[in-house]
Amino acid sequence: FLLSRDILKKHLLSRREVAMAKPFRNERKILKKILANSRVIALVGASDKADRPSNEVMEILLDYGYSVIPVNPRLSNQKLFGQKVYSNLSDIPVQIDMVEVFRNSDAAGSVVDEAIAVGAKAVWLQIGVIDVDAAQRAKDAGLDVAMDVCPAEEIPRLRINVPSDNMR
Repeated sequence: FLLSRDILKKHLLSRREVAMAKPFRNERKILKKILANSRVIALVGASDKADRPSNEVMEILLDYGYSVIPVNPRLSNQKLFGQKVYSNLSDIPVQIDMVEVFRNSDAAGSVVDEAIAVGAKAVWLQIGVIDVDAAQRAKDAGLDVAMDVCPAEEIPRLRINVPSDNMR
């Protein structure tokens, strides 16, 4: 199935226009708040493939001392880095502080809606995962939001005291 260049160009322009009409800017203080106050992170789109960014980021977040719960229906009930994998957010039996989204932008909205439904405190859309409308829904529901950034990069850049050093 191939799209003509005109249709593709129109689609890209309309997405760009939407992004320009509703700009989203990460706020340094919100990034710091999310990373400093989160302890339990649900990582949606977790992978068992070592070369996948979600796999690397999960390992880094675990090394920093976060409790990271992998979410991937294909890997349900298996273990990643010793952590049980869940099918979806609603199956996780503990309070989720942050939902880290490693899904494509088109799937991000449903993950954000599920994060809102389970009472997560924050959503973090990984680099390249952009859904301005979903980010606004999360903000409107009272969640803190980060988009198109990586927590593994932001922790050292913002000099965050990681959970093992920053107990509640």
